[in-house]
Amino acid sequence: MPRVVVFDEFGGPDVMHVVEEPVVEPAAGEVRVRIEAFAVNPLDQMMRSGTLPATVPLPHARLGVEGTGVIDALGPEITGLEIGDPVILTAIPDASVRGSYAEYTTVPASRVVARPAGLGITEAAAIWVAYSTAYGALVEKAKMRPGDRILITAASGGVGRAAMQIANQIGAVPIAVTRHTAREADLLAAGAAAVIATDDVDVVEAVRHHTGGTGADIVLDVVMGPGQQDLLKAARPGGTLVAAGFLDPRPTPFPRSTPLTIFSYRSFEHTVDAVVVKRMAAFLNAGVRLGALRPAIDKVFALDDVVEAHRHLEKGLHAGKKIVVTV
Repeated sequence: MPRVVVFDEFGGPDVMHVVEEPVVEPAAGEVRVRIEAFAVNPLDQMMRSGTLPATVPLPHARLGVEGTGVIDALGPEITGLEIGDPVILTAIPDASVRGSYAEYTTVPASRVVARPAGLGITEAAAIWVAYSTAYGALVEKAKMRPGDRILITAASGGVGRAAMQIANQIGAVPIAVTRHTAREADLLAAGAAAVIATDDVDVVEAVRHHTGGTGADIVLDVVMGPGQQDLLKAARPGGTLVAAGFLDPRPTPFPRSTPLTIFSYRSFEHTVDAVVVKRMAAFLNAGVRLGALRPAIDKVFALDDVVEAHRHLEKGLHAGKKIVVTV
């Protein structure tokens, strides 16, 4: 029978194990996807360890919010999709039940889009979460335009790298923020117009320098915490800050009397909206076709080595590049 990764208790990577389960027939409006590869994300680690704020029901919980494969079966009332179509899973908000860490998963047809031509399987497995988050925050929320100066925190991470590529595709100017000077060359090669290393310079002064004294038009903050106060000062009056992550577990002071527009962004608010998903898919297809969008892959594991894949994630050596598991 097909294999699926489950866990019955919270803890380290060893709580995961591979079991065999019968395939599920798709209901009306659903499709079954034969998974070819999936990416390992920090959200998976949080679910598995029990640190995710949302409830994860145990036992027999699944993992995985993104992946790629081919349509294996169609439920009733499905149009526009055929068995054998290569697709990307766009969002699995109930990953504990339908997660992509499996040989098969059954999802609503609205949760898949056509796999962009020109993407290999490992790249296709790793593109949606980071790129849809960056696109949703910058384009849908902040209305990024050509020429905008975009300050991107945690730029070495997956969302940060995607944000730089998306900014460049639109014609905006990505300014990368990192904690380490040693990452400057890598970030410039990844598409940053300028790099600000906080172990070496003051963020506010550096942003003023790189923007001719005016400040950033848009700030993408995937870190949060006390450091957000400096980001608010680094933005121009009338600019926009989008809070799209929580890498810093410390409390984020409530911004007072700021001349900025501030949004809080969670990717599922857009990736479960069929209209926005179509726009995201069209943007990704264009970017892949033009060579502007391409996820960086760190290491590829086999399904039987999924525990090692999580151990590799926890070491933190992938530097924002994606970890992929092939099925």
